[in-house]
Amino acid sequence: MHVPFLDLGQINQSIRPQLDDAYRRVMDSGWYIMGPELEGFEREFAAYSDSKHCIGVGNGLEALHLLLRAYDIGPGDEVIVPGNTFIATWLAVSQCGATPVSVEPDARTHNIDPSLIEAAITPRTRAIMPVHLYGQPADMDPINEIAAKYNLIVIEDAAQAQGARYKGRRVGSLAHAAGTSFYPGKNLGALGDGGAVLTNDDTIANKIRLLRNYGSSIKYSHDFAGYNSRLDELQAAFLREKLKVLDEWNCLRREVAAKYFMLLKESHIELPFIPDYAEPVWHLFVIRSKERDALKDHLEREGILTVVHYPIPPHLQACYSDRNYSSFFVTERLAAEVLSLPMSPCLREEEIQYVVDRVKGFVEKA
Repeated sequence: MHVPFLDLGQINQSIRPQLDDAYRRVMDSGWYIMGPELEGFEREFAAYSDSKHCIGVGNGLEALHLLLRAYDIGPGDEVIVPGNTFIATWLAVSQCGATPVSVEPDARTHNIDPSLIEAAITPRTRAIMPVHLYGQPADMDPINEIAAKYNLIVIEDAAQAQGARYKGRRVGSLAHAAGTSFYPGKNLGALGDGGAVLTNDDTIANKIRLLRNYGSSIKYSHDFAGYNSRLDELQAAFLREKLKVLDEWNCLRREVAAKYFMLLKESHIELPFIPDYAEPVWHLFVIRSKERDALKDHLEREGILTVVHYPIPPHLQACYSDRNYSSFFVTERLAAEVLSLPMSPCLREEEIQYVVDRVKGFVEKA
């Protein structure tokens, strides 16, 4: 059997008529940038995310970068980031001229460990940027308490967690602001690139709207040295249709995760840990094994595609080699042991069983 890691074609085919209609709406309108589809999506996704404002931008990295710019974070400033995350979180900080300060993850959740944040704060610290990794919310209450104590900004990186809840509240509404991504593989994915900023702060929302559009609110009049970072009409139209089924798709992901838990619980594979405060949406289902590379190769030979998120932590990337970051034991251990199993709202029962049987077969031989 061939089991893809994520079959985007199959996911999109499941709502093909709605996507075709979205394409026709945009094509027939003659309006392709900053038009009614974007306005509609921003209104609908803000409401979905329990936020006052949604501002569509070019991608998730730019959403985070624009937020840092809007808060006037730049050279000489420091931003606390997770050690275990996709590099975009760090790059957003670097692109502002600020310095990413790495904090180790909780070994159980893989998210940033709030108990380690305070020790990383210096007089130059301006913000904390927790990531809701794999679709599971970070522990936001202690993070926000620390931020309030030191007068810091908190920006959620919610790129992997559209629809997830923390203590009953949607991610994207848990801090000063949030950036998210609509990269095609996300739970809410476009058919191209895209991103958005979420916030309840009128001033920050207005500044983001200017920054994404050349720093301009009136054509040829520029208040800031801005950017061209706009979610286009076609992607906004597609996202409006996908938003209608996001909760349904997330529910299907939860069902897949529940089957993995049930079938792998006696396998001696380390399964994800779910804190009481979290309602994850399973962007990824990440297991751990000290024989990770051998397991990955075994599954690939059996026709099962898996992915390592993430094999090289940001602090070990060549682009940060001049920063002399110290070793981060938990981050590096996770990078050596994690493996993401196939996860999709379209994953069939027989595919799940096939994956589980092959994982168990490897463990028994090992």
